[in-house]
Amino acid sequence: MTRASGTQDGPVVLSKDGLPHWLDPVVRVVETVEPVQLSRFLPPENGAGRQSAVLILFGEGERGPELLLMERASSLRSHAGQPSFPGGALDPEDGDPKADGPLRAALREAEEETGLDPSGVQLFGVLPKLYIPVSRFVVTPVLGWWREPSPVRVVDPNETARVFTVPVADLTDPDNRATTVHPSGHRGPAFLVESALVWGFTAGIIDRLLHFSGWEQPWDRDKQVPLDWRS
Repeated sequence: MTRASGTQDGPVVLSKDGLPHWLDPVVRVVETVEPVQLSRFLPPENGAGRQSAVLILFGEGERGPELLLMERASSLRSHAGQPSFPGGALDPEDGDPKADGPLRAALREAEEETGLDPSGVQLFGVLPKLYIPVSRFVVTPVLGWWREPSPVRVVDPNETARVFTVPVADLTDPDNRATTVHPSGHRGPAFLVESALVWGFTAGIIDRLLHFSGWEQPWDRDKQVPLDWRS
């Protein structure tokens, strides 16, 4: 069990005990995936970049397995208005970035941004660190099971526009999938769900998780959504 509550006074651990069986394919991804299979953007070898973490939280809703997402406030300097996983930069009190610091940061940020109760979250895995060049974040994706769901909401409107869950069934539905095309020429996966366009880093992680877990369904990669220079 993860010691998620009171994370300042004890280790935050990973545990696969008691997970629902439908998460087995995701657990296998965590155990086997290589960094280059997730993204071509990997942390700089010189150690540059700001250490950060995101919480990829799986729950079970009325329509089965789901993911927790939030939409960033449009006033933010980086990634404004984008749907994303809860998360952010490591603080000194989170501890060692090479130990349980990212686990603490993922839970702390999720609580600060969505109001969830960390004591109901069981952390079960960590994906390889990835890199977001535009913001120079070195990101540790932390995976959790929402063992005891708690209410979520917008805690600070200056940071978060809304908090919502997306059924995995909607993410795998071919009708909800597309490819974003940035004016720079960069192309990437996207999901049109819950009145939102999920793209960029978050969509890339979801896309790879669906693919390597075997949940992906064939979809039209020629269906395009153009982005503008502000994206």
